[in-house]
Amino acid sequence: MSAPTTVALNILDKEYRVSCNEAERSSLEASARFLDDKMQTIKQSGRIVGLDRIAVMAALNISHELLDEGQKKSGLSLDINDKIHALQNKLDFAINSFGK
Repeated sequence: MSAPTTVALNILDKEYRVSCNEAERSSLEASARFLDDKMQTIKQSGRIVGLDRIAVMAALNISHELLDEGQKKSGLSLDINDKIHALQNKLDFAINSFGK
C-alpha cells in the first residue's frame, strides 16, 4: 500500500487539497474534472447562484445519473427515477424562489 499524498484539485475555480493513495490519484483527478464540468455547466446556465447551491444541484444530477444507470442495469422500476425527478423539480423551484 502506498503512502498518502496530497493532491491539488481545482473545482469551480477554487483549489481543494485532498489526501489519497498514489494508486487512487488518477481516479480522484478524473472525478474532480467531472464534478468541475457539471458545476461549470450549472453556473453558466445562470439559473443557480452561489457555490453551495451549484454544488447541491451538481450532486443531485450526478446522483440521478448514477441511480438511473443502476436501474437500467438491474431492470428496476422507474419509481425511484420519478421520485428523483420530482425532488429535482422541487429543489429547482425552492432555489429559484429563494433567490428572488
